[in-house]
Amino acid sequence: MAECHPVGFQWVMEAKARGAKVIHVDPRFTRTSAVSDLYLPIRAGADIAFVGGLINHVLSSGSFFKDYVLAYTNAATILTEDYADTEDLDGVFSGLNREHRYYDFDTWCYQGGEEVKPASGEHQDPDAQQRTRRRLRQAGRGEAHGCGGAAAYPTPDTDDTLQHERCVFQVLKRHFARYTPEMVEQVCGVPRDLFAQVCELVTANSGRDRTTAFVYSLGWTQHTVGVQYIRTAAILQALLGNMGRPGGGILALRGHASIQGSTDIPTLFDLLPGYLPMPFADGNEDLDAYVQAESVPRGFWANTREYLVSLLKAWWGDAATAENDFCYDYLPRLTGSHSTYDTVLAQLDGTCTGYFLFGQNPAVGSANARMQRLGMAKLDWLVVRDMVMIESATWWKDGPEIETGELKTEDIGTEVFFMPAAAHTEKAGSFTNTQRLLQWHYQAVEPAGDVRSDLWFTYHLGRRIRAKLSASADEADRPVLDLTWDYPTTGTQADPDADAVLAEINGRGPDGPLSSYTQLTDDGATTCGCWIYCGVRAGGVNQAARRTPWRQQDWVAPDWGWAWPANRRVLYNRASADPDGKPWSERKALVWWDEEHRRWTGADVPDFVADRPPDYRPPAGATGVDAISGADSFIMQADGKAWLFAPAGLADGPLPTHYEPQESPFRNLLYSQQHNPVRQIIRHRENRYQPSGNQPGSEVFPYVTTTYRLTEHHTAGGMSRFLPYLSELQPAFFCEVSPQLAAERALEHLGWATIITARNAIEARVLVTERIRPLNVQGRTLHQVGLPWHWGPNGYTAGDAANELAHLALDPNVHIQEVKAMACDIRPGRRPRGAGLRDLVQEYQQRAGITDETGTEM
Repeated sequence: MAECHPVGFQWVMEAKARGAKVIHVDPRFTRTSAVSDLYLPIRAGADIAFVGGLINHVLSSGSFFKDYVLAYTNAATILTEDYADTEDLDGVFSGLNREHRYYDFDTWCYQGGEEVKPASGEHQDPDAQQRTRRRLRQAGRGEAHGCGGAAAYPTPDTDDTLQHERCVFQVLKRHFARYTPEMVEQVCGVPRDLFAQVCELVTANSGRDRTTAFVYSLGWTQHTVGVQYIRTAAILQALLGNMGRPGGGILALRGHASIQGSTDIPTLFDLLPGYLPMPFADGNEDLDAYVQAESVPRGFWANTREYLVSLLKAWWGDAATAENDFCYDYLPRLTGSHSTYDTVLAQLDGTCTGYFLFGQNPAVGSANARMQRLGMAKLDWLVVRDMVMIESATWWKDGPEIETGELKTEDIGTEVFFMPAAAHTEKAGSFTNTQRLLQWHYQAVEPAGDVRSDLWFTYHLGRRIRAKLSASADEADRPVLDLTWDYPTTGTQADPDADAVLAEINGRGPDGPLSSYTQLTDDGATTCGCWIYCGVRAGGVNQAARRTPWRQQDWVAPDWGWAWPANRRVLYNRASADPDGKPWSERKALVWWDEEHRRWTGADVPDFVADRPPDYRPPAGATGVDAISGADSFIMQADGKAWLFAPAGLADGPLPTHYEPQESPFRNLLYSQQHNPVRQIIRHRENRYQPSGNQPGSEVFPYVTTTYRLTEHHTAGGMSRFLPYLSELQPAFFCEVSPQLAAERALEHLGWATIITARNAIEARVLVTERIRPLNVQGRTLHQVGLPWHWGPNGYTAGDAANELAHLALDPNVHIQEVKAMACDIRPGRRPRGAGLRDLVQEYQQRAGITDETGTEM
């Protein structure tokens, strides 16, 4: 956090100055480690074992916050007899379809409840056609129902004594029992004495009067089990009572100032704004079918129709009527996974012939960068919008494949259009950061010359397309022609007014701008471009532009910017009070029930039904928001509980399980199942996988490499490698190795090294440092190689791209790449030039015995 988010890290340092303990767990000793109270080096790819060990300690020592766990989690809920755990099946869960690599969720049910409905909205059907449909849906569904609320259990059986052998609490204890300190040491390389210190610090600082926060970043997401990494932390935090309370929770550090915003109003292929699932081509035939499949009977997801109809009205205005399903048919449909990596396959296959890149640089910034360039070489046209000539704009004339002779400029048919893009200082708009906080920034200066904002480009491109289609009688053109595509413009370049776009996102009703998503209706009377953002322009005022200094308001600072939803700063903050509505601790009071005024009140906006008393219990048959009891703190869940056990919504299991990375020098010590059995495998000749664990050939790649960021550079380098000051501060691509590894492989400090995987080989300057320490893993020494990933051939400081080494094995939930833990080899000297580079890679493939099937096994 200190390296990559130094401004935000100010608050960690201020907390430390007031007595907070800072623990840092990372393969490298960084600027964060240097100011931490405790630093633990860890093997990349082993964090589920580490956090699972913390869970085991909490459960076995009785350190969990029992009153919180009983009231606010599903710990007491009893599972059906059909459920079988990894403890029963040696590393997999019941319902695994090995032939087609997916889980049926039927056995992950609550006893006495309704059938579990997975996040795709699809119930299991024995018919073969339905199984195929289910598989396609599972492949396509990522962060649908981002709060995990797609299941219904009106009256599940429970055991408040937590003694029933099939209650979630006992299942959890059995599942994590093998995650002992000894196992953590062998799997993670973390000494037992250091691990014991973490156990003591975390448990002592959690409970009724204290809270502990977890902070993670891409090191926890870019894995084939990335979603389960965060799930493990969520389980731990729920057990300790750290969710929904000040100073608790889980904070995700993002790679960009508005990555949260780009998932809220999504760049993700499987979502509509506000985490509404994108409809499928098969099974969401009309609006009623969509709502039935994707909404739930209890909680705020029951209002899915209101959210979607208001979105359709915002997009298609008067054309959207009740008679035509509010233009629901205009929405595109999913047929499976359409992630960026599936798109690359479509380029290589010739089925994707055109491509827009807005602020993306896949030629160096995406996993298996070589595959990205080969895909772009198959396109008819490519539009690159960026501030500088990034590698994704120039690969056709100076990319690595031109050097090796595999591509020739004159043979590439791709027509590349470079459209210069405006910087944030040259446009107005909002950032939504990881805190869900929208902060508005104003335009400082108009862009010069041909430079334009993305908003300008998209709006005016849309106008030109509509003009070309204006005389069309083709029904296929109606979705474009009927769009509400008329915004006021400002400045000499006729830039669309960003505040007007924000007003459309906020939404309107019959009486003007809306102030809350609870005002949305399903009859077409309201519009809203993103239901969770409803209220950002309450009263017609840009709430995101508020800048009241913190000294002039209370400690929650509600008048600085605006946080979704409803300007709440802590999600699920009803959990900061006990079931009776009283704060668990006066020291940690956030919201509470005001009996005199019969309302929830406090320092934050209550994340609850404002006038619902703690003793309210829904009548039989209640649905929607009316079915939320006065003690259901987690209101986006169908059962109102934090899920220690996830009966639906996750493609790879109801509980986190340690699996080895796709490419690992070690076998899985916990189970015979080596890898995540339902990880997404992309089979292609340019995406060879390496042998792993005990497999023959794994010794060819004996080391682990991990990628990371530097303070001085930004993502793929387009905003930093082209700036002389930042290029001087970090002037060369380097690999970070320990003195022991340098001695073992004859690597010289500041000399050259070549790093090799089954995909490619790169060269880097050698940085010999004790910041990366050898670890003892499974009785032998493991060396790790650190690689910053900002470099490419262009700019003031040029170098090979770390992503040349990466494979495409993906998390099955969100289709993210595993680049934080890869097996590799390293040798002294520079890599070969020309055709010799591919010869070296092929030599390694042959030595390791790599075939089409290597690494694809279950």
